[in-house]
Amino acid sequence: MTARARSIMVAVTLAALAAAVAVPVSCTAVHSEPVQAGAAVAVVVGAPSQERARTPEVASFWDLAGLEPELAVDALLERLGPAERLGQLFMLSYPGEEPTPLLYSWIRGRGLGGVKIFGWNAEDTTKVASAVAAIQHSAAAGPLGIPPFIATDQEGGWIRHVRGQTSVTPGNMAIGASAWPSDSYQSAYYIGLELAALGITMNFAPTVDLATRPDSTIIGPRAFSSDPTETGILAAAWARGMADAGVIATAKHYPGHGDTELDSHGILPVIDVDETTLWNRELVPYRMLAAEGIPGVMSGHLAFPRVAGTGEPASLSPYLIQGLLRERMNYDGLVITDDLMMSGAAIRGGLPATAELALRAGNDILMFSKTLAPDDAVWARLESLYRDDPTFRDRVDESVRRVLRAKIAWLLPKGIAGVVPAENPGATMRSTESREFFAEQALRSATLLGKRNVPVPSSARILVAGPFGDFFNEARARLPDAIMYRFSYLPAERADQAELAAFKAQLAGVDTVVVCVANQAGAAFAEVARGAGKRLYVVSALSPAYSLAFSDVATVVAVYSYARESFRAAFAVLAGDVEAPGRLPIGDGS
Repeated sequence: MTARARSIMVAVTLAALAAAVAVPVSCTAVHSEPVQAGAAVAVVVGAPSQERARTPEVASFWDLAGLEPELAVDALLERLGPAERLGQLFMLSYPGEEPTPLLYSWIRGRGLGGVKIFGWNAEDTTKVASAVAAIQHSAAAGPLGIPPFIATDQEGGWIRHVRGQTSVTPGNMAIGASAWPSDSYQSAYYIGLELAALGITMNFAPTVDLATRPDSTIIGPRAFSSDPTETGILAAAWARGMADAGVIATAKHYPGHGDTELDSHGILPVIDVDETTLWNRELVPYRMLAAEGIPGVMSGHLAFPRVAGTGEPASLSPYLIQGLLRERMNYDGLVITDDLMMSGAAIRGGLPATAELALRAGNDILMFSKTLAPDDAVWARLESLYRDDPTFRDRVDESVRRVLRAKIAWLLPKGIAGVVPAENPGATMRSTESREFFAEQALRSATLLGKRNVPVPSSARILVAGPFGDFFNEARARLPDAIMYRFSYLPAERADQAELAAFKAQLAGVDTVVVCVANQAGAAFAEVARGAGKRLYVVSALSPAYSLAFSDVATVVAVYSYARESFRAAFAVLAGDVEAPGRLPIGDGS
């Protein structure tokens, strides 16, 4: 462990000890010994042991308040038929901004276990709140009134499915650059407060994929760091912040998406590492988080043939989920599949076979990016197996118990009025306190590399080029006399040749160039400026992988998102107003 990692470990341990006494019971997900499905649970102190065996009768999920958790699970399970049990293991989405009658039929008829809010549902936070309220009101009239999890992907930084009024933040790699566990905790806490105000109770974050390949177009700045221990420490702080905001954290993408440039949305990435490497690298954050009791883990559509012994995705691998995660790491929280509609999950036999194997492998919740028809082949297959295959039925019931246990721990303490959005969710969005924090965090994460020729000479003739509006907003505030040239962000892998030619023509009248580099396309503009012999400043946005090639010939300021606060921090460094305290979170960080 590096000295830097040791110092972070001490800091997060002290912070955790100090914060532990303040964690509300409803947010506590840590057990001294993980509770296995069907295991005996201690009797409430003072109660006769013979009373423990009697399962109370309940008419509603909300009648469970005050019951010992395993008694509450038993009481619910006894009242749920096969359809309602299977229904708890499905997480569906819907098209557009409003839930459909088809989704409501799943909620009322089968007690749908969860609803996923995707980006296409969430441009307007007011409409998100309205949708969530309608979903929970429908659930209250469904089987036993069990509320569904409402989930989304709100990682911070690059990935922000719920947009509208929510905060735009510096993101995970910025947290890795500051290496402050408190930054990780606070980021998650403010993001979590906004989600909770909208009635969203589960967040598919933190991303604990390592920046093993920092040029990855699917992970990139979503990673905290390339260092496994630092990633685990920062992820643990992140999960605690989310918990203290009342939202379930779900680490992803198990066992790790960082060592591939391929996107599992379109293909199954094959990662050629052995089990020792996986255990001591990608799985370190999961080992730490399992010990911390993180409530959720998302299984990824990634193949590890040298570990699993087959070419199937990890999300369908009994060895990776049951063998490593459940048994070797002793993890008994929820395991949720990534979207089973993704190409990386496709196998022979289609979606019904994929869903069956996902449950047999040990996943507890099946996520789909659409609403399945009531008679869909997926449902028909699983319902038939539940009825006719005792082994499959036991596997399903084990997952149903985990889902119910999580809902009792996280949703029941909120009360029926607490799982719907706040009366005025907008009052929580982008609070003064959160805006100040994210601005400070952006400054702490700014990283100065290369020649360090700051400030930019005030007498210089300057050309500023980049793809983002907020980059230019901050450039104009700092360099009002500079020439501004905007080029396209996409396609990411190559610059538009006409734009590159127009940029080259602008170079004749300047001696200094400031280029925002966020991908290979942006790097092409910086390369042209370097080739022309200009004094070069690079503002690296998102992953710094595309800017490192210029550190020998230019001044490079790395920030890790396209949030306006990040660009403000970058130009403050270029102006010489502040030092850049951040350290590069990829490689050895030196």
